[in-house]
Amino acid sequence: MRDGNTKHRYLGQAGVEVSAIGLGCMGMSEFYGASDDGDSLRTLARAVELGVSLFDTADTYGFGHNESLLGRFLADGGAARRARVRISTKFGIVREAGCYERRIDNSPGYVRAACEASLRRLGVEHIDLYFCHRRDPEVPLEDMVGAMGDLVTAGKVGQIGLSEVSAETLRRAHAVHPVAAVQSEYSLWSREPEEGVLAACAEIGASFIAYSPLGRAFLTGRLKLDELAEGDFRRVNPRFEAGAAAINRRLVDGLTEFAARYRASNAQIALAWLLAKHPHVIPIPGTRRPDRLAENMAAADLMLSSAELAELAALFHPTQVAGARYPEAGMAGIE
Repeated sequence: MRDGNTKHRYLGQAGVEVSAIGLGCMGMSEFYGASDDGDSLRTLARAVELGVSLFDTADTYGFGHNESLLGRFLADGGAARRARVRISTKFGIVREAGCYERRIDNSPGYVRAACEASLRRLGVEHIDLYFCHRRDPEVPLEDMVGAMGDLVTAGKVGQIGLSEVSAETLRRAHAVHPVAAVQSEYSLWSREPEEGVLAACAEIGASFIAYSPLGRAFLTGRLKLDELAEGDFRRVNPRFEAGAAAINRRLVDGLTEFAARYRASNAQIALAWLLAKHPHVIPIPGTRRPDRLAENMAAADLMLSSAELAELAALFHPTQVAGARYPEAGMAGIE
């Protein structure tokens, strides 16, 4: 392993420069226990200081709270801060308060209404990257993508993206309107994008935004399952259940041994692995802690050799990972 210089990447066909590592903001509103807005705002500000320029949210995170939080963050920093950051948000998952279960809505009317609501909560006139969060097969893909393209034409959206879609869906959508990015789960222990989507992104010039690149903190080796807060999503995630967790812990132990050889953290190695795999991959680890932000951003300075990449890939071969990545309800809309 050697130090490198991979601080920036380019977002979609428009070539918008963003930090090589972004920030997933979901956990500042729900799914991972209680959060404090004041702490979150300080973490967001620190992210900008550390060079983060891509901030990811969605209208369903905290039922709008996460977008509103980012809106406060942008307003606090004024025009100078807005010029430095790129915001990606999403539509399509509709939930009832207090429920994890969801329905998917991709109808053109909903696309337009959801965009307007996100613009209001974010306090901006323009969303840099707008994703369909999950696909509804009952709505023709061409109708939904056409509605998203209309938002670009109207100046409300810069570029469009899709989340958790197949390579076939990506190519079909791109034929209607340029798709700048795909966002799906991708990490050492979630490798489904390698089955075709990553190659399709490279083919059309789209970026790949990797969410949960640290396996919802499991890959860090620091997570204590018996200390998870009530309501923490990981309590019902199949990979975190006792039997699966014990198997997966052995894989993480191997990662810890690998990281120790290079005096790096598990998180840094896991992120460096993603960055080295493909030049169009942009991981967006989430955190509420400024010290973890700095640790994560330092991963962009690490470069793994082809032999090291292969060693890690073999350690986390998909056949060795136990448990599905979501409970059944969470698989709705995933292709």
